[in-house]
Amino acid sequence: MPYLYQDSKPRPAARPGAARATHSSGKGYEELKRDCLRRGVLFEDSDFPACNSSLFFSENPPIPFVWKRPGDIVKDPKFILGGATRTDICQGDLGDCWLLAAIASLTLNEKTLARVVPLDQNFGPDYAGIFHFQFWQHNEWLDVVIDDRLPTFKGRLVFLHSAELNEFWSALLEKAYAKLNGSYESLKGGSTIEAMEDFTGGIGEMYDVKAAPDNFYEILEKALKRCSMVGCSIDTSSAAESEARTPFGLVKGHAYSVTGIEEVSYRGQQVQLIRIRNPWGQVEWNGPWSDSSPEWRSVSPSEQRCLSQAARDDGEFWMKFEDFKVHFDKVEICNLTPDALEDSVAHKWEVTIHQGSWVRGATAGGCRNFLETFWTNPQIKLHLTEKDDGQDDCTFIAALMQKGRRKLKKLGAEMLTIGYSIYESPGRDGHLSKDFFRYHPSKARSKTYINLREVSHRFKLPPGDYILIPTTFEPHQEADFCLRIFSEKKAITEDLDENVAIDLPEPLHPTPSPQESEDEKQFRALFEQISGKDMEISAEELEYVLNAVLKKTKNIKFKNLSLISCRNIISLMDTSGNGKLEFSEFKVFWEKMKKWISIFLQFDFDKSGSMSSYELRGALKAAGYKLNNYLLQLIVLRYSDEQFQIDFDDFLNCLIRLENASRVFQALSAKNKEFINLNIGE
Repeated sequence: MPYLYQDSKPRPAARPGAARATHSSGKGYEELKRDCLRRGVLFEDSDFPACNSSLFFSENPPIPFVWKRPGDIVKDPKFILGGATRTDICQGDLGDCWLLAAIASLTLNEKTLARVVPLDQNFGPDYAGIFHFQFWQHNEWLDVVIDDRLPTFKGRLVFLHSAELNEFWSALLEKAYAKLNGSYESLKGGSTIEAMEDFTGGIGEMYDVKAAPDNFYEILEKALKRCSMVGCSIDTSSAAESEARTPFGLVKGHAYSVTGIEEVSYRGQQVQLIRIRNPWGQVEWNGPWSDSSPEWRSVSPSEQRCLSQAARDDGEFWMKFEDFKVHFDKVEICNLTPDALEDSVAHKWEVTIHQGSWVRGATAGGCRNFLETFWTNPQIKLHLTEKDDGQDDCTFIAALMQKGRRKLKKLGAEMLTIGYSIYESPGRDGHLSKDFFRYHPSKARSKTYINLREVSHRFKLPPGDYILIPTTFEPHQEADFCLRIFSEKKAITEDLDENVAIDLPEPLHPTPSPQESEDEKQFRALFEQISGKDMEISAEELEYVLNAVLKKTKNIKFKNLSLISCRNIISLMDTSGNGKLEFSEFKVFWEKMKKWISIFLQFDFDKSGSMSSYELRGALKAAGYKLNNYLLQLIVLRYSDEQFQIDFDDFLNCLIRLENASRVFQALSAKNKEFINLNIGE
């Protein structure tokens, strides 16, 4: 499916209270539930049916799953039993440990949990087999309803389940998230921060543990105190190492949650500890400070109680912070509000959001390595006007997210490699050209191009105007994106799109000339030969004339002009309305044609007889048309071929249609002005 440009004007951050109902019926959770209770039936979700297509898209289930409601699995099902806790999350036979690690972090904040998992749901008297959950998606909160039929094998849940066999909130949450993303299989493999952001609408930051700042312990401590969600993982050097266990009981390529950070008194010294949880609900660190290690004997029972320390094989364990830095490689922090973790005081950040698209042949220009197309990417202007308090610079976070790729997995889509560059603004409006980027280096850029859903980084730049260019790494790759700018002080952002404008010369009118040029004499002779005495030609005859003349033009390579082009030419130039072209009208058109040929040759860089669709913006501007991204993308979809090339016939057709459209627009504008003047006169 083609991606079409979306309006990327800045918009405010979404509020969870206004979650949008997503069921295809158009009804929300309460209305659907009332309908079921009134009819005395249990809800069955037609949008996410209890069948194989909701489970897998690339294979058949490896075992015969049976969909059962909780009441068919246990006698006394509960939605939440004794509060939602991190021990309610035990991984099943699905590779979604990244999601489970995020859910475990979610349970640490009651307010955030209650937003994602509305707590007024149960299996009581008003039970109707329907539940709902709320997720953030690209600056919008969505309310996702599901029925409670869950995949089982031999009477046990196959996927996520609670340690308490009659508790079902976590399994139902996983099902709702699977529905949001198209299937359970779509949840295989991912980054913990992706789910964290979908649970909070927050902003993620990633740290390389081996290159972390000196105050990394304080950063994590502050993040957890602010109820930020924190995950960690160990890198793998090859696919074979995925989920391989180390001698210390840790699992490579596996997503863990960070659930606590504390200092304890140990033999007269303060020791920094960090608490980690494996979503498997088992398999733990076996080094110093693990559940049954001798270090705990030197810690007072009261401190152990404060730390909830217990020797249980529940997947949760403490380890020394220095050991954590040795054994783990990545830490992901999702701030529920994007408060600066480096500072001692929380800040209220300003947020602006842009939605846009990379469209093949128009705005999918790739990174700076591809200079010929890089400049065609969407361009967003950032005005930094106020310095941080007591500082000389302005702090902001730029977070670029590709949209909907997980849901498109079943169509073969993968996460694209994305990033962005930031340039100092040259101080002029409008889309910046290729030459600007040829001669100006970037002022800042994302740390790396990577195939994650979101790339984010924190910057400090002097006050001024900057241009941010969001891109895929390779050109011609299509996706929708969401760009979020979080700034400590108010920052103004605007899309550097062209305002639609037409700047054409006054139309020429047929006038007799005292002396004909050699070209005109040749045209007249050809006209007389084809048209007869009335000197008027049809579209078919015009096709013959133009192709005969253009074949003699040495400096342009082209395939024959099409009959449809010639019909369009007559519709543009025919002043008498008889569907034919007089010689005087043809002479006027030929002057336009010469100008359009000159423009085409200017942008046909390799003289192949076609131009790159990425050059169309410049070519149309030279012809007098400034178009915004949306119109440009529509034209590229209509006139370019599979190699993003536009031949002369299509370029000619495009210009004729634009000129026809501009005449209609100008005529309507004139009529409107006349109508207004008449009303004012009355």
